[in-house]
Amino acid sequence: MAINYNGDICVVLDFQHRTPGNLRAFVQASLRSIRTGKSSDIRLSSTEKIEPVPMIAKKMEYSYKDGADYVFTDPENYETVTLTSELVGDAKNYLVENGLVTVTFVEEKAVTVEIPSSVILTVTDAPEGVRGDSANNVQKAIILETGITMQAPLFIKTGEKIRVDTRTGKYMERA
Repeated sequence: MAINYNGDICVVLDFQHRTPGNLRAFVQASLRSIRTGKSSDIRLSSTEKIEPVPMIAKKMEYSYKDGADYVFTDPENYETVTLTSELVGDAKNYLVENGLVTVTFVEEKAVTVEIPSSVILTVTDAPEGVRGDSANNVQKAIILETGITMQAPLFIKTGEKIRVDTRTGKYMERA
């Protein structure tokens, strides 16, 4: 969620409600400012009022990489949005052309990029498994079309499509 905190609009990254021993309850939160992009930890008492700011989530398609930035297109009206690599974060390892992502906007400014829990990627380089290496789930390092390296079973070959879990970055199955 997004809130208005000290005159700045911030995205709530994490929060915990705490009730220590004989003290009053408070909320400890991590916020990221939309204007500056800096994160901070704050402590709010239970009596403080927080003003929520509406967030809009849009399904968008990844189009292409423009230098260090990433360009996304709205499939409904074909408007493009350019996002920095800091905002895209680890999602860049799983972006393929025309892949759907969810981009969250606060006051017309993109704040987060969410990728699906699994994506299908093509294997660009997979060395042959050595005969006799079949004891107990042996794995080999493969390189995917986005440039990331991961571990996969010996039977995976170059050119195959595999499903990858984007939360853990691990091989799931052939696609």
